[in-house]
Amino acid sequence: MIVTVTSQVGAFGAQKKESSMFKTQLQRLIASEAGWGPIALRIPVGIIFIAHGAQKMFGWFGGYGLEGTGQWLASIGLEPGYLMALLAGGAEFFGGLALIVGLLVRPAAAVLAFTMVVAIFAAHAGNGLFLSNNGYEFGLALLAASVSLAISGAGHASLDRLFFGNTR
Repeated sequence: MIVTVTSQVGAFGAQKKESSMFKTQLQRLIASEAGWGPIALRIPVGIIFIAHGAQKMFGWFGGYGLEGTGQWLASIGLEPGYLMALLAGGAEFFGGLALIVGLLVRPAAAVLAFTMVVAIFAAHAGNGLFLSNNGYEFGLALLAASVSLAISGAGHASLDRLFFGNTR
């Protein structure tokens, strides 16, 4: 009987240690010592991503919604188009929202950066750099801002800092 109790206590201790390790790893991923600078990127870039995501997902702001965006994505070889529209629109809309409130900024920014890489290579790279020719300069600027936020984290004035502190 004592052996059973000891093994159960040992198992509980191991679970507690694993939980503590997970919390520590999550805190390292989310926490930021970046200061006030990231908010200057988070707010305008978040607004831009939300607006573009809303165009893809809901058809707002002159967008085509999931159906229309999905058909266009399929026409350029990103299939299944509807799913790709849902993934891109969801990443942009919810990722932009995460940037604005400063919650899970590093993971959100990483997803947004990946989304921009796909957009640049799938839709814009063949048109050159300049936006006037539907080039990749705007996507490249959003990619750079997303990578910067993925590196720096949310900084001050964020839910990440409130929940996870600034210990890296």
